[in-house]
Amino acid sequence: MESSVHPYSELTPDRVLAAIEALGFIPDARIYPLNSYENRVYQIGIEGGSSVIAKFYRPGRWSDEQILEEHAFAQELLDLEVPVAAPMQFNGKQTLMHDGIFRLAVFPRIPGRAPELDELDSLLIMGRYIGRVHLAGARTTFLSRQELSIEAMTVSSKQFLLDNDFIPVELLNAYETLAADLIEKVYGIFKEAGVLNRIRIHGDCHLGNVLWHNEIPHFVDFDDAMMGPAMQDLWMLLSGDRNQKQGQLMELIEGYNEFYDFHPQELVVIEALRTMRIMHYSAWLARRWQDPAFPKCFPWFNTQRYWAEHILELREQMAALDEPPLQFLQ
Repeated sequence: MESSVHPYSELTPDRVLAAIEALGFIPDARIYPLNSYENRVYQIGIEGGSSVIAKFYRPGRWSDEQILEEHAFAQELLDLEVPVAAPMQFNGKQTLMHDGIFRLAVFPRIPGRAPELDELDSLLIMGRYIGRVHLAGARTTFLSRQELSIEAMTVSSKQFLLDNDFIPVELLNAYETLAADLIEKVYGIFKEAGVLNRIRIHGDCHLGNVLWHNEIPHFVDFDDAMMGPAMQDLWMLLSGDRNQKQGQLMELIEGYNEFYDFHPQELVVIEALRTMRIMHYSAWLARRWQDPAFPKCFPWFNTQRYWAEHILELREQMAALDEPPLQFLQ
């Protein structure tokens, strides 16, 4: 558990504005917290009518080397004219600043809206741009950032919840047994898939991290950039029933293949990746429960009802893991 006095309690509006002023900006006192919980992110008005996005990294989560790899990847993509939010540079090429216990990066504000992926043309375009991200991502490897791992996302998540008494006693056996069975199944599915090519990926490519502007997707928040299979950046864009997902997949891959080769063997891991994310999400909430923002923003978490519904969701995932994978129809 984290300390009951959370480091973010020191991050007052005055401190945020002072950090921005120290970088040479003149804030106009407009400061809006954005929808970020892992870090603290603010849109800050600058005199003259413009705005910047200031990201204060969660203390102790990443090393400087890991953050700088995130920044370098975003800048590499931007240099290749892939529309991403890359950090601004100060004092030459410095992108990571320090303010006491906080690490800080500043980004330009990108206008846009959430993508409407019920339009197949949007999926085609999205596929093209993810293909471009992966074409660049395959050129080299991260040296410091994490690699997508079953161990980290499922085994460690399960153990944290059990070790810290989050699961109600009456649901403990059901959760522990089901989680163990899911983990075994996920390992088996990845073994069945064989060796998957690991490249640099966005890592958290859901619709909340994509801004649609001028008919182009702009990718933001590379905080979870990692080494992993390409499918990790694709599966979260699929929704609905099986037929809908199949149609969406084909549009995505049609655009994707214009820039980077899709490997059909990765289709088998889609539901395994979903299972990993579901298990990791519950443990992430638990790990952050001492951050005052989390009980306020997630009041439904850690209730009897939450854990009962979570177990039901895991049971549904067990059934999904037994279904045949989506197909790549050439």
